[in-house]
Amino acid sequence: SRVDSGLNMARFYEIAIQPGLFGDVSVTRHWGRIGAAGQSKSFWFDSETLATESAARIERSKRQRGYRDVHA
Repeated sequence: SRVDSGLNMARFYEIAIQPGLFGDVSVTRHWGRIGAAGQSKSFWFDSETLATESAARIERSKRQRGYRDVHA
């Protein structure tokens, strides 16, 4: 999540890697304002390795922008 009360910013971002039915793998991104439904987008890859690399790139990018882990 990324929260900055000075900017009235309260956002979430989730990344999930899931297997497909035909040996492919998806990286699903879900984001939005905390308390709202948000948006989702999925990208499909031929291998788990490619999906994991893509998810890692996305995570690095989001962490550089200020997103942090939320512990329930």
